[in-house]
Amino acid sequence: MKSKVILVMFFVAIILFATGCFSSNPEDIKAFTMPQGTDTSADGYIMQPPDEVEIRCTDVPELHLQAQRIRPDGMISFENIGEIKAAGKTPAQLAEDIRSKISMSLYELTGDNPIDVRVIAYQSKSYYVLGQVYSSGAKDYTGRETVLDAVAQARLLAGAWEQRIQVIRPSANPNVSPKIFEVNADKMMAHGDTGKNVLLEEGDIVYAPPTVLASIGLVLEELLSPVGRAFSTVNVVAGPPGRR
Repeated sequence: MKSKVILVMFFVAIILFATGCFSSNPEDIKAFTMPQGTDTSADGYIMQPPDEVEIRCTDVPELHLQAQRIRPDGMISFENIGEIKAAGKTPAQLAEDIRSKISMSLYELTGDNPIDVRVIAYQSKSYYVLGQVYSSGAKDYTGRETVLDAVAQARLLAGAWEQRIQVIRPSANPNVSPKIFEVNADKMMAHGDTGKNVLLEEGDIVYAPPTVLASIGLVLEELLSPVGRAFSTVNVVAGPPGRR
């Protein structure tokens, strides 16, 4: 009995140690940008397949309010106008290219900005929310998402360690370490402390780790699940009590 208690205490100690081992560095926040420090409008968004755009041009009825999904080859096409490359461009750049092509077709355009291109479906870029959240996985990235946006939309589970949310920026260079820092989501959401509410970039990861108790529960559940399945299998094979 004593050996079992020691084993359990040792097991819990390992979990406590593992749960507390984060590789975050407070200085890594310098690699991130605050929302007020950059233009977060859609004007600077670089479009790629399969983003979807809508064209607004009242001077060309067959083009006005037409929606197009950028094809895998990076092109969009319109009847009587032809194909236009959209991938790798901002909405304003695409609008200018469409304007040039329409002018060549003898359409008369009026006003300083006769064509407006709007991204109506952001589908080419993602950031990720993982861990103890209701809605985990890849999220559409528009260029305007912050840590608070990510946490609020994914919704933390009761077992999430709110004070130690990890914000991770992976590195494409194997010789450069990822940038990781911690955010106290409790202070951010309950007390309005947005000092670390950085602007996310494509590929960033927001990880909500489990609390110590939640970690123990998750590990115990993992250990006990095979036992439960084994008993379930035995019962199915043996059949209900009293039957022969």
